[in-house]
This record gives sequence, C-alpha cells and structure tokens, in this order.
Amino acid sequence: MSTDHTQAMKAYQTADVDTRVLAASPHQLITMLFDGALIALAQAKENILRKNIPGKGMAISRAISIIDDGLKVSLDEKAGGKIAQDLKVLYEYMTLRLMSANLKSDPAILDEVTGLLQEISSAWREIGKSGVPTSNAVPSDMAPEAVPGIPKGVFDQPPPSRPTMSYGKA
Repeated sequence: MSTDHTQAMKAYQTADVDTRVLAASPHQLITMLFDGALIALAQAKENILRKNIPGKGMAISRAISIIDDGLKVSLDEKAGGKIAQDLKVLYEYMTLRLMSANLKSDPAILDEVTGLLQEISSAWREIGKSGVPTSNAVPSDMAPEAVPGIPKGVFDQPPPSRPTMSYGKA
C-alpha cells in the first residue's frame, strides 16, 4: 500500500470516528469506549504473541487511557452512588492488572481484564436495548458485584494506590 493511500485511509478512519462520536448519545459513547478498550486489548495480546514489545506497550497504554480517561471519568459518583464507586474501584483494578501485564508480557492477565470489560460491556448494552434512558452516570440496576468474573472482595478494599507513571501516546 502506498504512503498516500495509507494516509488517506487514516484520514478517512479519523473522520468516520469523529462523525460517530458527534452523532452518538451518551450511552453510545460509553459503548464505543468499551469497544475501543477491547480492541486495544486484543491488539496487545497479538503483539505479546508476536513478541512486538513496542506494539504491546502502545496497545496496553491505549487500553489504560480508555479505561482511566474515558470509562472511569464518565462515572458520576454522586448520581451513581455505590455502583459508581464500585465500578471506579474495578477500573482501577483493571489498570493495575494492565500495568502488570505490560511488565510481564502476560496474555493471561489481558484475558482477565478482557473478560471483565466484556461482562460490564454486555450489561451496558442490555441496558441500552431495554430503552431505559441512560446518561454518563452508571445505571442504577448495573451492580458490578453481580457480574460473573469480577474477583471476590475487590469492592471490600479501598481503591489501590496508583503509581505515578508516564504512558506514551498510543
């Protein structure tokens, strides 16, 4: 593929994403964040298996950014109460696990985080199908402790302290 063609494709993809974001409801935006994080995790796993260390790091950094700067910041702890607080703890847990996956190049950890995100994403999508209006706050009937695969006791502990690290742009 020529450089001009590659640049044109990237420009088209960027414009397509921008258009979808502008037209999306708050519920759809959260769904897009889940999709983006899951794609980044799949890319990270593929890069681990191919021993592409820079690619792995970029994909994991992108997943962490989506979780921290998208999903976690979209929580409205005041409106969402305990559920939002529990999801915040879960997102922080995922971030720590992803840092560990990056350091260890461990695809099993990526699978764990992927499973957690898929469960929450699936619940979020079901809420969207139900026609219940949603906003960027977490829905009142989406209790994270009821989602299979979430480690027991993760909500019984204070949020983990997060080491200060600098992530490269993905």
